[in-house]
Amino acid sequence: MARQNISSGAPWEPIVGYSRAVRVGNVISVSGTTATGPDGKIVGIGDVYTQTVQTIRNIEAALAKAGATLHDVVRTRIYVTNIAEWEKVGRAHGEFFGSIRPATSMVQVSSLISPEMLVEVEADAIVGE
Repeated sequence: MARQNISSGAPWEPIVGYSRAVRVGNVISVSGTTATGPDGKIVGIGDVYTQTVQTIRNIEAALAKAGATLHDVVRTRIYVTNIAEWEKVGRAHGEFFGSIRPATSMVQVSSLISPEMLVEVEADAIVGE
């Protein structure tokens, strides 16, 4: 099967050796994604809800490059730096996935790559061929 690597254009992708998303056949895996804006800066500093919304929009953009939509998502994994704010993260996730209802998990991690980042989300999607 053909492999399609999707880049967000972030300068660290080639340094670290990863792709924003990878499509093989009808399966798309989206890497851990954060709330970076088009300028590369974190959106919503100190606001986990706003960061979650931006993160899911970034996932949506990666999926579009791979020929998919949020409706194709079957699984998300959510990493938060403060599990006490799970309801804010869950509310943002639900605004996008409430009718799609992918399998998901949410776990607290000690930190993300930048202290400004409060949430990171991975997604897996399956599209019809």
